[in-house]
Amino acid sequence: MRFDQHTVVLLVRPSDPPDLPPEARDRVHRAHLEHQAGFVEQGLVLAAGPLLDADDGQLRGFVVFSISAEEVRGLYADDPAVRAGLLVARVTSWMVPEGNVRFESVPMPRSMLEAAAGD
Repeated sequence: MRFDQHTVVLLVRPSDPPDLPPEARDRVHRAHLEHQAGFVEQGLVLAAGPLLDADDGQLRGFVVFSISAEEVRGLYADDPAVRAGLLVARVTSWMVPEGNVRFESVPMPRSMLEAAAGD
């Protein structure tokens, strides 16, 4: 059997995030979304989105990349939310039977306002 290999990132809220004022937290979150959208525009992301209803409340997002784990680790070293200590990027490789999972190109929201608009 042949396999496809993807790189997966779990974005996790650390147990001891810094206590930032709301406006600073919003600024970092906007910069994080812009950073993520840039990955999509470069054709590096196959799928991405927030995680809801996590058992521990710490899992925040899931991203599937078309590039190596080493390359992805480098990208997240520059993520504003990771640098600010608001998120930790857990990177791993994921193997699935060849052709088992298919991804379609869709736009990525660049802000919470755009995500809330639903279009």
